[in-house]
Formats: sequence, structure tokens, C-alpha cells
Amino acid sequence: MERVLDPLSDVFAALSVRTGSLSGLDAAGPWALRFGVHEHIKIGALLSGSARLGADGGPTVRLAAGDCFLLAAQDHFEMSSDEPGVPMADGDQVFGASTTRIVRLDEAGAATGQERTLVIGGSVHFLDATVARLLDGLPPVTAIRAGTGPARAIQPLLRLCLDEVDATRLGTPVMIGRLTEMLFIQAMRALVEQDPEGTPLRGWLGALADGQVGAALLLMHRAPEHRWTVAALGGAVGMSRAGFAARFKQLVGLPPLEYLQRWRVLTAGRELLAGDRTVASVATEWGYSSEAAFSAAFKRITGVSPGRYRADPLAAAPPLRRAGGHSASFLPHPPLDPPHPPQTMPQVP
Repeated sequence: MERVLDPLSDVFAALSVRTGSLSGLDAAGPWALRFGVHEHIKIGALLSGSARLGADGGPTVRLAAGDCFLLAAQDHFEMSSDEPGVPMADGDQVFGASTTRIVRLDEAGAATGQERTLVIGGSVHFLDATVARLLDGLPPVTAIRAGTGPARAIQPLLRLCLDEVDATRLGTPVMIGRLTEMLFIQAMRALVEQDPEGTPLRGWLGALADGQVGAALLLMHRAPEHRWTVAALGGAVGMSRAGFAARFKQLVGLPPLEYLQRWRVLTAGRELLAGDRTVASVATEWGYSSEAAFSAAFKRITGVSPGRYRADPLAAAPPLRRAGGHSASFLPHPPLDPPHPPQTMPQVP
């Protein structure tokens, strides 16, 4: 059983990208687009010009050339030029009617020398929807400012993205999938490593950024089969048992050992799908005293037995059944923070 060095890498390994998609927007003059429900994380950047980006339940930010952005799965979002009062067009219809990956708006405006805004964006669709629930705490909108380390790391990927979006070449679908996956990983790094004055994180990602709770997550992910106790985890990160338990639940949304139990089950499920191993051998590897104990925990969390999951992994989505048959995420949805004031993004020469 191979161990990775940190929980973020653990989740990246589990979050296999099923598909990735890329598209572009080349706009000049006044323009405004509103997009509907999207169930997948979106990531993008402004290669030139400026724009405003807002999402239901989140802040509106001004983006300048070189800025990157991340959108959590949500109901709607809007992107527009800086001019106020521009009527909103249906973005889904505009992009759906386009015969090219780059949608061009107001080409006459571009010809007259008005500011040209070039946006590259993509969606990331994950193979394992259960593990993807770890990202439920993403802010509605996150801006990664130009000139920062994370933005500089993303720039070479964006140039490759533009090449793939601008022309169809051999292997383009595969390249797009790989590039969107790398963009996502860089954006997640930026979120966890961001300045404390940035948009605060909630849920699992916020816990990962916390010094003590993040250290406890590291211990659990490095040795999930270990028989951890709350007291041992708290002591390892310099906290009392009660203090650690309260802070962990506040940030993560679950008690420490319940989180550990769910992570064990999800990662053990990947082992079941990866080969011909018996349920008993997987149970032993992941720290369960017996196959029966593992099977009971697995069914409680996924709603199906290990054998059923191996035969049909989609039967386990949603990952947890509540009373009354309603579904729940791997982690509970954290409460939303109040909206943050608009940010002015720095212009990049």
C-alpha cells in the first residue's frame, strides 16, 4: 500500500479526471454573459483585457490580464466587460451555437481598436463523484492574482491551452484533459497556500490550511490503517483532546474518527476496483479487525456492500444515505460566509 506525502496529493490521486473541456472567449466593446447551472468546477484566466466575474452567493471580482479564476460548482455565474448596464446574453446559448472553441463577440469593436478581452476557461469532470465531495467547501469565486507564485506557475499551461483551443490537432482531446487536470491542481495549491487575507476557505480545504488540524489530517492520510484515537491525534498536534475534537469538527464538519472512517472506506473502495484482491485482504490492510467490520462500515458510508460496489461503483453514489433516503456528501456542506466586497485586481503590463 503506497503512501503519499500529504492529504492534498492523496485527494489528487483519488480525483481521477474523467473528462476536461476547454474553450475561449474573444470579446471587444460592451458585452455581458450569464451562464446557467454547472455541476463541475471551472477554471480560467484572462490573457488580455479586463472583465468582471460574479457568481450567485459569491463576490464580484474585477479581473485583469494575467489573473486566473476558479468557480465552484453552483447555479449561475456572470462575466462581463467593465461597462455598466449591458444586457445579459445567455452564455450557454452563445457557446452552444459556436462552431469553434473560441467564441468571438463584437468583431467590429475589435476592428476599431476597442479593448480586446481574451479568456481561456475549462471544466473539470471527475470520475469519482464521491471523493469530489471533498471540494464542497470551495468558495463560489476565487481570483488568483497575476504576479503571484501560483499565477506564474499557471501561465505556461495557459499558453498550451490557447494552442489547443485555437486549432484542432492530433491528440487535442487528450491534451485538453491533461491540461485541465494540471490547471486544477495548480489552482488547488493556490487556494491552500494563499495569503490569509484572501477569500477564506471552508470545509476540508480550510481545515487543510489550518496549522494544527491540517497536521492531524496529514497524520491520518499517511497512516489511515493506524488505530488512531482523538487524544492521540490532539496530542500529536499540541492540543487537548476536547480542544482538538471541537476545532476539527468546526473546520471539517465531522468528528475526527468519523472523517477517518469515511476516508478509509473511500480509499479502500479504490483498492477493490483496482484488482482481484479479496474483501478480507483489503479490510486487513486498512486497519479493520475483520471482514465483517469492514463490510458494515463500508455499507454504512456508501449505502452498498463492498461486493456490490466492486460490481457497480456508480451504485455507491451518493456516498451516504440519511434517514428518509436523502443523500449527503462525504463531508457536510459548511455554512456560507457573508459575501466579500469586490476586489480590484492588479493590471499586468
